[in-house]
Amino acid sequence: MASLTIRRLDDGLTSKLRLRAAHHGRSMEEEAREILRAALSAGSARKGNLATAIRQIFEPLGGVELVIPPRGGFRPPPDFTR
Repeated sequence: MASLTIRRLDDGLTSKLRLRAAHHGRSMEEEAREILRAALSAGSARKGNLATAIRQIFEPLGGVELVIPPRGGFRPPPDFTR
């Protein structure tokens, strides 16, 4: 089994990890392993891209048909001679 050393953790983060570990009745090392395990297993379930994810959320709600007005003629160019 591999070992991992994490250097330069700020004091606030260490305190939060210590409190969280105590709340769960684990050592700080075991709590860090659980956090990593949960984060990495949840991240592997995501596949696809952002557009696909948004489409899956909103597609069941139905689409919207937008009325696009026809394009008109071009405006005359500005007269800079004055």
